[in-house]
Amino acid sequence: MSANLSSTSKIIDTILVLDFGSQYTQLIARRVRESSVYSEILPWDIDEKKIKSINPKGIILSGGPDSVTESYTPRIPQIIFDLNVPILGICYGMQTLAEQFGGQVISSEFKEFGYSELKVKTDSILFSNLNKTLNVWMSHGDQVQDLPDNFDLLASSTSAPIAAMQHLTKPIYALQFHPEVTHTDDGKTILDNFIFKICKVNSDWKMDDLIDQRIQEIKDKVQNSKVLLGLSGGVDSSVTAALLNKAIGNKLICVFVDNGLLRKGEPIEVMNTFKENMNLNVIKSDSEDIFLRHLEGIENPEQKRKIIGRTFIDVFDAEANKLKEINFLAQGTIYPDVIESSGSESKEARVIKSHHNVGGLPDEMNMELVEPLRDLFKDEVRKLGVELGLPKEMLNRHPFPGPGLGVRILGEVTKEKTTILKEADYIFIEELIRADLYKMVSQAFAVFLPIKSVGVVGDERRYAEVIGLRAVETVDFMTARWAHLPYDFLEHVSNRIVNEIEQVSRVVYDISSKPPATIEWE
Repeated sequence: MSANLSSTSKIIDTILVLDFGSQYTQLIARRVRESSVYSEILPWDIDEKKIKSINPKGIILSGGPDSVTESYTPRIPQIIFDLNVPILGICYGMQTLAEQFGGQVISSEFKEFGYSELKVKTDSILFSNLNKTLNVWMSHGDQVQDLPDNFDLLASSTSAPIAAMQHLTKPIYALQFHPEVTHTDDGKTILDNFIFKICKVNSDWKMDDLIDQRIQEIKDKVQNSKVLLGLSGGVDSSVTAALLNKAIGNKLICVFVDNGLLRKGEPIEVMNTFKENMNLNVIKSDSEDIFLRHLEGIENPEQKRKIIGRTFIDVFDAEANKLKEINFLAQGTIYPDVIESSGSESKEARVIKSHHNVGGLPDEMNMELVEPLRDLFKDEVRKLGVELGLPKEMLNRHPFPGPGLGVRILGEVTKEKTTILKEADYIFIEELIRADLYKMVSQAFAVFLPIKSVGVVGDERRYAEVIGLRAVETVDFMTARWAHLPYDFLEHVSNRIVNEIEQVSRVVYDISSKPPATIEWE
C-alpha cells in the first residue's frame, strides 16, 4: 500500500507512521487521516526500499513497549534521517531519538501512567495557538535525562523534566506524552501543527475522490473477469460488495456463508438486504455443520480463529469450483486486520490476533485477491458506505468479530451453546434498542461463559449456564470504559434471559475497562 495506489491514482501527500509496537500506533494514523491527510503505518524494521517508495512528507515515530536502555531494542533506521523530512517522535520514538543523537535515557523511579500537567517552556511551532499549560496523557517508564546536543527543551512535566524537545536547525521534534489519545488536551492541534505547519502537506485524502479512484482501480485489475466475494453481512464485506457492484456490476458473484456462528436472524437479514434490495448475485452456502465439526474439541481462542478462517477458505474454494471463469477473490480486509495480523512485512512483528481474511490465499486456490478496503480504518469504511448509499442501520451496527460467536463462546463451540448465546444476545440488543441505549454504547454483546451455576426458577433448582453481558463506550476502540447502563435496565435484561432461556440460570455484567481488559473476551 502507498498513497500512489495504482497507475491511475493521483499521488497524494503521505505521513509515514513508523511503528515501534505501541498500542496507540493505529490511533496516530487515524488522527492524521481525520485531518484529510493520508497516513500509512510501517514497522520500524521494514525494508528501506518500501520507505523510499512511499516518499513521505513527514514521519511520526510511535511509542513502544521496549526500553532504549537495553541492548538490541528497536532503533530508527538511517533512511529516516537521510530523507530529510520532518520527524516527530512520540514516547519511545522520543527516547530513541534522544539516544541516537547522543542524549541520555534512564529508567525512571517515577513512572507516569495517566494524566500529567505539561508546562510549555519554549515557543515552538509545535505548540502554536495553545496554552502554556496542558493536561496530557503519559504512559512511560523511561525518560530523557540529558538533552542531546543541538536540541532545545520545549516542555516539562512534574515527573519528566524533558517532556518535549526539538532540534535547533532540523525539523525534528519529540514528545514524551501521547497527543494521539483523546485524553490529551489539544492533542489533535499538536498533530495538525506538525503535519500542516511543519510538514506542509495538502489535505487531499477525500472520501468522494477515493470512491472514484477505487472503482477505477477495480476495473483496471479485474478487466472482464468475474469476482467471487465472501459476504458476511458485516460492515466491511457489505461496503466491499457495494463498491464492487458499482465497479463491475453482474460480474460480481457473492457467496454468503452461513457458518452457524452469526447472530440470530442474521442469515435471513443478509439475504434480504443484498439479494432482494440491492439485486446482487448472492449464493447462500449452508455450512454450519462443517464449521461445528471442525471446531469440535477446540478450546484455544487462537486455534478457533485459525480453524474458522481455514474453513471459510475451504468453503469459498468449493463454491468457486462450481463456478466458471472466477479469477479473483474479493475480501473485506481493512487496515487494522492487516496490522494486527502482522501482515505488514516486519521481520519481528508481534501477532496480536489472527484474522481469517489476512495472509493471502492457499496455493491450491488459483485466484488473485481484490481488497479495496485494505488501507482503510473502520470509520473510513463507514463513511465510504454512506457515500455508496448503504442503509445507515447496517453501517452503524456494533462491530462483530470475523469468527463470530466462535470467540464469544468461551471453550468448545457446540450447536447447543450457539443456540443459547444467539437468544441471549438477541434479547440484550433488542432491549438496548427499545430503551434507546443502543446508539449510546459503542459495542454490546453477550458471552457464553464456561461455567454453570445453581439457580432457582419456578421453585425448582436449576443448575445451568451463565451468560455474561458486555457493553462499552469508546471513541477509538483503543481504550474503552464499561458502559454504566441503568440498574433497572440490566435487571430487566437479566430477568428476560433467565426466564426465556431455560438453559441459563445466571446473568453477570462485565465492568472491566480497556485496558486492562480487551473488549472481546477472546
